Amino acid sequence: MAERKAVHYLNQFFGGIGGEEAADTPPRLKSEPVGPAGALNAQLDDCCEVVSTIICGDDYFSENEGEALAAIEDMLTDINPDIIIAGPAFNAGRYGMACGAVAQKADELGLPVVSGIYPENPGYEMYRNHAYFVETPDSAAGMRDALPDMASLVKRYFETDGNPGGPEEADYLPRGLRKNIFVETRGARRAVDMLLNKIKEEDYKSEYPMPAFDTVKPAEPLTDLSQAKIALVTSGGIVPDGNPDSIEASSASKYGKYSLKEFDDLSEDSHDTAHGGYDPVYASEDADRVLPLDVMRELEEEGEIGELHDYFYTTVGNGTAVASAREFAQDIASDLEAADVEGVVLTST
Repeated sequence: MAERKAVHYLNQFFGGIGGEEAADTPPRLKSEPVGPAGALNAQLDDCCEVVSTIICGDDYFSENEGEALAAIEDMLTDINPDIIIAGPAFNAGRYGMACGAVAQKADELGLPVVSGIYPENPGYEMYRNHAYFVETPDSAAGMRDALPDMASLVKRYFETDGNPGGPEEADYLPRGLRKNIFVETRGARRAVDMLLNKIKEEDYKSEYPMPAFDTVKPAEPLTDLSQAKIALVTSGGIVPDGNPDSIEASSASKYGKYSLKEFDDLSEDSHDTAHGGYDPVYASEDADRVLPLDVMRELEEEGEIGELHDYFYTTVGNGTAVASAREFAQDIASDLEAADVEGVVLTST
């Protein structure tokens, strides 16, 4: 048995409790490695051993974060581990946020954290300062590659006495931290060398990479809604009953365009939600709660808007890559322009 102890945090699905029906499960402790924790444990060799698994439902954590973290803190205090392992969360938004929040709590307790995450998961951007995040694919199909990478980083952490090196050296995602180091060449010389390489169009590398922000210039406001043609677009996953185009519940690879010509209202007999990132009960009962067709028809009848476009556009935002969302938006925008649509009501969940 290894001298060092690790605790692994998992959500209800990977913890073997269940799917969305078990997403409201409060934190529970298993005094053994469960699911991915067992597979990872086998790859840690003698550097440490996963002795316990903390499992919490994604919904419970997101809706009761304070209570969940308090319970998890008590568990960690009792176990007194040497390291926390979380996930991997891939591109699951709620799971990624939970792993990140657990990492922050562990960091406050002085415990190192290794996790795995897809770079576009919001949990990475929000909590990257608090954990060593290994980059993973966007879905659990990448589990086979993610676990060895996480195990390798855990071992490196202990082999280097808690100083695994920078992101490129130790193969983890940037943490947004800057540390002073000693180098042979002074800063002025390095800056001039970098400038010369840039002028000569040769390879160079900044020591302070700037973040890339995607900025979108807002459209001009509509001057007269009573004459405007308005469309409905949603990332809330509302689809005709049966989900005819099989839009995925997470990490959507497509969007749908569906007719509204025969509808003044959406009912559970005609429409449903394909979204896997929220409790679908209320949206399935009345899809107008996500795609407000009933209200738009009222505004159309009252003359508040000129007319409602005959089609709505829908996809699932849950875990969908930014690149995919951008591609969907470009296609949808082109279609709307061709139909002389002047404004969009864009809804989410």
